[in-house]
Amino acid sequence: MMKAKNIIYITILSLVFTISHGRVKAQVLDTYLVEAGENNPEVRATFSQYMAAMERVPQVGSLPDPELTMGVFLRPMERLMGNQRADISLMQMFPWFGMLRTQRDEASLMAQASYERFRESKNQLYYQVKSTYYSLHQLQNEIEIMQQNLDILRSMERLALVRYQGGGTGEAASSASGAVRSAGTGVSSPGASSMAMGGASSPAPTTRQSPPTGGTGMGGMGAGAGGSGGKLTDVLRIQIQIKAMESQLATLADRKTPLITRFNYLLGRPKDQHIDLENNLQPRALVYDEESYIDSLLLDNPMLKMYEAEAQAYTIQGEMAKLEGRPMIGVGLNYMVFSPRGENGMPGMGMEYMPAGMGNNMVMPMVSLSLPIYRKRYKAMQTESRYNREAMELQRENAANSLITQLDETINEIRDTERKVRLYEEQVRLTQQTLDLMITSYASEGSSFEELLSVQRELLDYRLELLNTIIGQYEAYAMLDMVLARNVNEDI
Repeated sequence: MMKAKNIIYITILSLVFTISHGRVKAQVLDTYLVEAGENNPEVRATFSQYMAAMERVPQVGSLPDPELTMGVFLRPMERLMGNQRADISLMQMFPWFGMLRTQRDEASLMAQASYERFRESKNQLYYQVKSTYYSLHQLQNEIEIMQQNLDILRSMERLALVRYQGGGTGEAASSASGAVRSAGTGVSSPGASSMAMGGASSPAPTTRQSPPTGGTGMGGMGAGAGGSGGKLTDVLRIQIQIKAMESQLATLADRKTPLITRFNYLLGRPKDQHIDLENNLQPRALVYDEESYIDSLLLDNPMLKMYEAEAQAYTIQGEMAKLEGRPMIGVGLNYMVFSPRGENGMPGMGMEYMPAGMGNNMVMPMVSLSLPIYRKRYKAMQTESRYNREAMELQRENAANSLITQLDETINEIRDTERKVRLYEEQVRLTQQTLDLMITSYASEGSSFEELLSVQRELLDYRLELLNTIIGQYEAYAMLDMVLARNVNEDI
């Protein structure tokens, strides 16, 4: 009983470790996405624009500044109540009822549209990061496949040399068959778990034994040697392919530099920083149906939400135009400063006489009212907002149609890659078996070397096609994530 419990406990721990280890690997790309979202200059610029739009809300939601007017008479104005020295007015204008709230709503909707534009830029960035990451993965795996194919070619070269020299072919054939069987069919990270500028070394040149020509002369070209059935042409042809493969590997190694630079710049970091490639790219399968994806797209795509917010903002702008056609009300005070005035003239002298003034200061409440009588301006503003709203609604409809079309094409592409992955996996498996059998047949019976090279080339082509299909599938999932505004790698 105790032994059974220990077995169960160890099994559970193993499962937890496996799941956790797989999740850690799956989180490598997600970590890069987070880093890109925080450091990419373009995304940071759109976020700053959103923050600037948010600052407009308190600006438009405030009353206009009050106006203070002050006037001082250089020569006091004589009035009946005294000499007026100065005149001070303070006026506060108030827009029509509901105007401030409407302006705040319009600014808030424009800020929301700016936020959705920020989300869309981040969405585009995530797609670029994923696409570049998968391109790096494809390049690294392509180098690994080419290196494995080069090992097959070198083992076949040794077999052709042995047959040409008339030696025993058993060991060489076994080595060639082992190289064929060791070539995997999946797409996974190579032994090196990181890539850096200049960190990927080109394949080291291999010193190969030149085919002996002594005692055979040029007659050995295409003729049997010592009854072994081997041909010098077989050795030379395989060496030509080996040199071509080494050149292709060097070319692939040179292609890493621009991809690494692009990836690091997308993340906003130095171009020569190393890149971890720890995710195993295994074929994936769609989980939900197309209708579920369409519902998610229409609900949360940032471009559609941006057009919706702008359309609502233009609707409110039409309401603002109506309110601007209403009068503004001003309330204020006028304060007049007086000084006492002395008596002028003598009573009974007619108009020449001016009694003494008391010189008391005066306060006068004031009310002002704007008169929006030029109605064409306000009608044009309402018409402009209506046309802008219609334009946003039509743009949203067009964007939704384009996104749904893109969604259909992406889903069809994923379905197609699922079928192709199964096909190429089977073709790789069967071609490996065929090549293994043909190597054995060539070693024992001297069968056609041309057919052997042709099958070897087919194996390479199928493995590369399988790699390209799986990478294409992941890029299609990246496009699906962008359309659905998903930011992490999840099963969908």
